[in-house]
Amino acid sequence: MKRRGQGSGVRGQGSEKSFDLFPRLNPEPRPPIPVALSIAGSDSGGGAGIQADLKTFTAMGVFGTSAITCITAQNPDAVTGIEAVSPKLITAQIKAVTRGFPVAATKTGMLFSTAVIQAVAKTLKNTDCGPLVVDPVMVSTSGSRLLRQEAMKALFREILPLATVMTPNLNEAEILAGCRIRSLKDLQTACRVIAARFGVACIAKGGHLAGGQVVDVLCTGDDDLTLFTAPRVKIRSTHGTGCTFSAALTAALALGEPLHEAAAMAKQFVTGALQKARPAGKHWPLAFYSLPE
Repeated sequence: MKRRGQGSGVRGQGSEKSFDLFPRLNPEPRPPIPVALSIAGSDSGGGAGIQADLKTFTAMGVFGTSAITCITAQNPDAVTGIEAVSPKLITAQIKAVTRGFPVAATKTGMLFSTAVIQAVAKTLKNTDCGPLVVDPVMVSTSGSRLLRQEAMKALFREILPLATVMTPNLNEAEILAGCRIRSLKDLQTACRVIAARFGVACIAKGGHLAGGQVVDVLCTGDDDLTLFTAPRVKIRSTHGTGCTFSAALTAALALGEPLHEAAAMAKQFVTGALQKARPAGKHWPLAFYSLPE
């Protein structure tokens, strides 16, 4: 008759026991994990910003690092406070990460001010951080301005020339292209204009257009357009989808995927995160751990 504890890795006599949880574990050499960097703002509600980026990086199989540009007080309903991190400390964060890790891809999110943009741009120009994904965050889903008006020109002048690809939503694409977008055809036109105007690949996201399908448009220049289509997921909130898409795109690039394949992977990830969302109180945060079945 087997005594209690036999064969389970439990040893000991009387009231004292020790648990050998991994008695047969023999560490083997493991391949290195790719590293991704997010330079963005903190979302205290956890559904967007740095928090969403790091969750997405982990789910995509890359090691996430960060440089926080702003601290925000927010939840999916509202942004109630913003305080920028000093440019000196932002620079120090980026340098600390890049000195300690071989960053394979980087994204920028909320940059907020001219001073922050200049500090980030200066540091990135002198650092090898892999492909750069620029999410031109301007206004939150709840309507709060996340990029000061006077900082727009600095974003165009300092950050976009460094970018591999940018990922504007519909409202941001209207600002970047200087035209109204009311249809998929308009979105395609705007994507072409943005790519040509700034000399960088553009993925213009169509989530705010009406219709049962959500279509994103990629233009890499020379009038080359690729459409990525997924069924619209009916859900109460889409808070954080923009941050999550650009983070998933960054992760895929860090994994070595070409841009078109990386865009498809990011689209798939966001669709899955919407499909598997669960209620947390009255909000429905994205399921960062899920992919579509």
